[in-house]
Amino acid sequence: MAKRLIPTLNRVLIEKIVPPSKTTAGILLPETSTKLNSGKVVAVGPGLLSKEGNSIPVAVKEGDTVLLPEYGGTQVKLGDKEYHLYRDEDILGTLHE
Repeated sequence: MAKRLIPTLNRVLIEKIVPPSKTTAGILLPETSTKLNSGKVVAVGPGLLSKEGNSIPVAVKEGDTVLLPEYGGTQVKLGDKEYHLYRDEDILGTLHE
């Protein structure tokens, strides 16, 4: 049975993107050139409530590619896949091509 995690409050579930360690021609790339801490948003929480009771939605949506801080997040394992939970304010930005 597959498990699905729906984050609470302003948390975001991210699947980290692992860059290739070698080119299509088979040339091995140094670890420093492949290090871009990014991930794909898998699920988002509903957001927070302000003191006045107004909803503050999460800034990213499912499917977005985001830039992550070097440290932080909570590692979560669901089945054989590994994910990370971040708070919305910890995500540095979205990446667009």
